Amino acid sequence: MKQMKAFLVAGMLLVGTLASAASLPSEIELDPTTLQFEKLLKSPSFEIEKDIAAMVTFMLNQEGEVVVLSVDTEMKVVELYVKSRLNYKKLDAELETGKTYKLPVLLRSEI
Repeated sequence: MKQMKAFLVAGMLLVGTLASAASLPSEIELDPTTLQFEKLLKSPSFEIEKDIAAMVTFMLNQEGEVVVLSVDTEMKVVELYVKSRLNYKKLDAELETGKTYKLPVLLRSEI
């Protein structure tokens, strides 16, 4: 009986130690480039009834400005909105000029 209690106490200590050692997921730290795009795409001029996803392909020109190459989405209004908000905007980011980048964009519903 004493041996069973000892195993039970040892098991509880083991579980307690493992539980306290497990770290909670920290808040996701967003890339500065992502934050700049988020700021530029904030407050669309049209109503969003449901979440809309798009894949933006872009590059930086010699002046460090965004050049949108394509916007893959089902809605033409989203494509025009993204292009008008991002094209030729300067980024304070350390991205290579001339290299093609892809950025997933999600416009969230306001409803």
